[in-house]
Amino acid sequence: MAKIVFKELTSNQNVLFPVSLSEKIAPNHPVRVVNSVVDALDISCLLWAYKGGGTSSYHPRMMLKVLFYAYLNNIYSCRKIEKALQENIHFMWLSGNSTPDFRTINDFRGKRLKEHIKSLFSAIVLLLQSIVYKKQKFRPGTH
Repeated sequence: MAKIVFKELTSNQNVLFPVSLSEKIAPNHPVRVVNSVVDALDISCLLWAYKGGGTSSYHPRMMLKVLFYAYLNNIYSCRKIEKALQENIHFMWLSGNSTPDFRTINDFRGKRLKEHIKSLFSAIVLLLQSIVYKKQKFRPGTH
């Protein structure tokens, strides 16, 4: 009988250089699309609502990215989004390893985003349409 050989288990070992989450995410993964599209959004209406003072807030652009990516993955519960931020590398990458709790996510969605969510979703759809249109227009052989 042949000797059985297993790959080394390295889950408890320290590494000299931490692995970049970005390296673990495919270049064409939907999380990168959400990141790019939300970066292109005009969120001045959200920024204007912040008064300043007190403790620092999570950036609204990061919170939008997390919510829109969660919705894309049919995750609507703030507790499930909080869990994804702690366990899912796509959410970790998108949030820059920020981990807002479910109350913070709920407050952002219910208070800060409430008046603006429809217009921001519309803007995202329009941005995605323009991206698709540009790709179709400049596809080789379609001129």
